[in-house]
Formats: sequence, C-alpha cells, structure tokens
Amino acid sequence: MSGTEPRAAGAEFSAIGQALAILGDRWVLLILQRAFLLRIRTFAGWRDALGISESVLAARLKELVDHRIFEPAPYRNGRTRYEYRLTERGLSLWALLVAIHLWERDWADRGRLPSLRHDLCGGDAEPYLGCGACRKPMGARDTRTETGPLTAFPRIGLPRQHRRTVRPGAAADLVAYCPETMEILGDRWSTSVLVAALLGTRRFVDFQSGLGIAPSVLTDRLRRSVELGVSDPLPDGSYRLTDKGLAFFAVFAFLVDWAQRELPAPEGSALTIVHSPCGAALDPVLFCAACGRPLRRREIRFVLG
Repeated sequence: MSGTEPRAAGAEFSAIGQALAILGDRWVLLILQRAFLLRIRTFAGWRDALGISESVLAARLKELVDHRIFEPAPYRNGRTRYEYRLTERGLSLWALLVAIHLWERDWADRGRLPSLRHDLCGGDAEPYLGCGACRKPMGARDTRTETGPLTAFPRIGLPRQHRRTVRPGAAADLVAYCPETMEILGDRWSTSVLVAALLGTRRFVDFQSGLGIAPSVLTDRLRRSVELGVSDPLPDGSYRLTDKGLAFFAVFAFLVDWAQRELPAPEGSALTIVHSPCGAALDPVLFCAACGRPLRRREIRFVLG
C-alpha cells in the first residue's frame, strides 16, 4: 500500500464528510462490529456470520484497507490466505461503536442487549458520555459548535460509493445492531441529515442546499426520521430533533473526534464542539457508571449470552 488516503486528491472534503462516506454504510458498521465484538478477522468468517455476498464483502474490505482501518496479514491454512487486522486507526473506532451501543441501550427496543463489563471495577459499565476536561456528564444541549471558514456541508457531498442495502433478517440477530440503528447510521444520507440537524439545520431548503441532496432523497430520509421518532415536524415546515434524536450526540461527538484526528482535511474545515459549562473544546470520554472512571478499550468487554 502507498499509505496515501484514497481521497487525498479531493482534499476539498472535510474530515467529517470523509468519515460519513467511510462509515455511513450498514455493511461497514457490521464488519467493524463483528471485528471488535467477535474478533472475526477472516473473509470466510465475515461471509458466514453476516450472510453477505462475496463481491460486496470484498469491496467493503478493500475500502477499509484503503482507508487504513484494516491491514491484511498473511497466514497459512493449507495455502497462504489473508486475515484482516484492525490498525491503530481502526482500533480507535471502539468508542464510536460503544456510543452506538449506548444509544441502543437507551432508545432501541430489540430485546436484551449484551452488557458491557468494566474489568477494572468488575461492574456493568453502563457507559455515559462525559467531558474529558471537567469530567461532567454531558449531552447535546450542553454544547455549542464553532466552525472554521471552510466548514460547510457541501463538503460532505462525496460521490455515492455503493447502493443502499437492506439486510434481511436483521431484526432476529441479537448480536448485530438493531434495525433502527441501521436505518439511521447505516445509510450515508440518513447520517448526514442527522449530523446537519445536530448542528442546527431545521428547514428543508437548508438541508437541501447544505447537503447537496436530491429533494426526493431528502423527503424520504426526513419522513423516516419522523417515523422512527428521531425528529418532529413543526407547523412552520421545519424539523426539530426529539430527545431520541438528540441522544445520538454521543455517536456524533466520537465521529467528529475520530474524523478530525485520523483523516486529512483542508485547513479551516474543522468543527469545534465546546462544552458550554466549562468552556473547553470537547474531548469526548466514556465513563463507567459503576466506578466513575474513564473507560479504556483494553479494560472493557461485552458479555454475550
């Protein structure tokens, strides 16, 4: 591999826009989730666990290698094959995936979710989002955003990489993300609309011009957002996030944090989230509800079954 970013030549796109293009796909999220949760590393392992076609799986793994989230490593099993190991960039996505679990725990109705054990204290972590500066719990209403001169949502409008997919039987899979999560985060446009709403966009015309999204696609995504209880339509034709929608802030915070640490972007395109009570730029941290200490990747594990 050359080590260059696949879209480095198109550096007009913000880091957040690039992250949405990489991660706003249900198969990518499921591949990553199985890598973390079940430690799957092989092509056959993902194919069998997800029921994904070999061509789609090969394409997604290539993208994840190109973006330096996975790295291929040879091993022998009769003949030389390759497994896919998470890089440091890939491993740093753990907090984003736990934040998705946090939202599902509080808002998704799909039966019993696996619990998250904090090995440091032995308790059920029940993680919550806090500010790394003051260590206080926080949510969307506790923050404000500061944008650079090039922080604009047209920079999220990356070319479509693959079709929107529907995964049959997802509702019965208690390990995978719930169908609601896939509706919202497993589709680039749905995620982009949610991110725009978290940043204060309310009117149809502003979503359309800001995202560069086709009116028919935007109409569909806003309709589904209302049906899922993520937003409410207002009498003036605008849309307001519900508490369920605002709860996605934790996912958004870790998406922004990962994107702006790991992905190249033009100067002036950064987004700063400020924790209003303490005035510090947001350093999102997951804390353990049992002991109050910050959660670290090597100190937590999901308890399955």
